[in-house]
Amino acid sequence: MSLNNLAAQQVLQHAPAAKPRVAIVLGSGWGGLTGLISEPVRIPYHALNGFPHATVQGHSGELWLGRIGEHEVAVMSGRKHAYETGDVTGMKLPLETLQALGCTTLILTNAAGSLRRDMPPGSLMVLNDHINLAQRTPLIGAAASTRFVNMTNAYDAELRDKALQAARTVGCTLHEGVYMWYFGPQFETPAEIRMFRILGADAVGMSTVPETIIARHIGMKVLAFSLITNMGAGMSSEALSHAHTLEQANAVSDTANRLLASVIASL
Repeated sequence: MSLNNLAAQQVLQHAPAAKPRVAIVLGSGWGGLTGLISEPVRIPYHALNGFPHATVQGHSGELWLGRIGEHEVAVMSGRKHAYETGDVTGMKLPLETLQALGCTTLILTNAAGSLRRDMPPGSLMVLNDHINLAQRTPLIGAAASTRFVNMTNAYDAELRDKALQAARTVGCTLHEGVYMWYFGPQFETPAEIRMFRILGADAVGMSTVPETIIARHIGMKVLAFSLITNMGAGMSSEALSHAHTLEQANAVSDTANRLLASVIASL
């Protein structure tokens, strides 16, 4: 029995009837989505072999199973960040487990810094591409026959269109742009932010890209959102900190989660 199969079986011991088709990973500011899950089953990560221990403030470290609208969902409240240990494969087993349970679509969320003046704190952005600045991959050691994953349509165009339509339905502005993965955990310098803008990034954060690579490798469609919590270093006078990120994220979390629930309902 592989560790992945063991984790999936442990999930089914807690929720025998679970048949999720949509998996969601909640980043900072997105935790309120769990309040919209009907008849939830909550499983702490420590009860699932190979799931990450939550070490980041604002990440509860639980897997939620239930329904949002007509869809069965599996919601990870918290993720493993590569900057915690230096390991970029920390989300590999959880995502493989969710796929084993039946999830074919993955929705990723994060808090990010803006590199655009027209996208201030409080904005929401749907990712249409990313830049892997760290040039690290969770596919080291993958089978030779599968490791060369096509990332041309990493963020599914059809799902993005549904997200943009959902934003119009709920009456919120949804920007579209390129996400830069910065390894962290230190925040970026103003010089780095200037470089990122030149390279074509619209937002910068410390997650999401490893999960996207893993999901595409195992055949899941990906949709991803950033909740903008600050301007990039040097673009404003605000002092950057994780506490500031959480404060700004919580200020707009209701809108973010209302949008996310509408997107899930449209799938």
